[in-house]
Amino acid sequence: MIFSKSMDRRSFLRTGAAASGMALALPGIARAAGYPERNINVIIPTREGGGADRNFRAFSSVWKTKLGADFEPGFFPGASGRVAYEVYMGKNEPDAYSLIFGNMGPEVLNWAMQAPSFDVNDYFYFGRVDTDPGCLFVGAESPLKTLDDVIAAGKTRRLNVGTSRMAHPASIGLLALGEETGADFNLIPLSGGKNTIAGAVTGEVDFSVLTSGSVIAAGEAVKTLLVFGENRVGAALNDAPSMNDVYGTDLPEMLSARAFAIHKKAADDFPDRYEVLSRTFKETFDDPALLEAYVANKGTPEYLNYGGPKECGAFMQAMLELGARYKPMLTGA
Repeated sequence: MIFSKSMDRRSFLRTGAAASGMALALPGIARAAGYPERNINVIIPTREGGGADRNFRAFSSVWKTKLGADFEPGFFPGASGRVAYEVYMGKNEPDAYSLIFGNMGPEVLNWAMQAPSFDVNDYFYFGRVDTDPGCLFVGAESPLKTLDDVIAAGKTRRLNVGTSRMAHPASIGLLALGEETGADFNLIPLSGGKNTIAGAVTGEVDFSVLTSGSVIAAGEAVKTLLVFGENRVGAALNDAPSMNDVYGTDLPEMLSARAFAIHKKAADDFPDRYEVLSRTFKETFDDPALLEAYVANKGTPEYLNYGGPKECGAFMQAMLELGARYKPMLTGA
């Protein structure tokens, strides 16, 4: 389910309420096979209190009512998410009582930059929560007022561009833009969304690229000029066009897409448990309480949408392929 500005909120609430009523009429359905008998541990590859934490708490606050058990987060920041995945794959039992809540875009790009100690096919994402496209933006006081200004300047000198981390979908979008236009860009990792926005606002860099949810939150301090995907929020991103529309490219959406993943062995060895997890995850999107919790935790409602294993798998593969293609430009290799 994708939420957009054209959706009638009352219609959504009526639809969700009806679905919730059906679920409530079947108490304990998730426990039919005795699972889960205890809470689910969830590894989060960032620090507590950030966007991933808020997103996780919003979704799990509703999912737990469908699943019949709570979720206990553990935070493992470090190495752009790599630390958390190494812990999850190396130390957590593949018994369906342990999940990881990751940001598929930048974290999968990690594997293209440097292979992990485990086989990337030994885990898979089964439940996507949202899709937040990357964008190109300038500070409100920047001399670069339009996309044409950016491209023209980039053809006369190398422009310094802030990014939250080198291996990031928005960084890929920027490199693809340079290839398409001939503009010269120099990516500078500024360690996190707040610093990336500050870099553009203060003029430390010529402009920045980042996932758009954080840019929307910055308000009038910034101006968005291009979206590396569909602009689903219109004026909230200054009605910026998509790169594919402007240049006729076929670049996949460069997304921050948060999703729950599980050991493949857990799904293979305990298919009944996996079925409960995947079914109740999807059912959560039918509950109007989810949209309310997501917005209350600073989420952009248009970005909240369900994705299953098929959608997650296709996105993961696209990130691996693009990461391999742009690896020399992201690592200096």
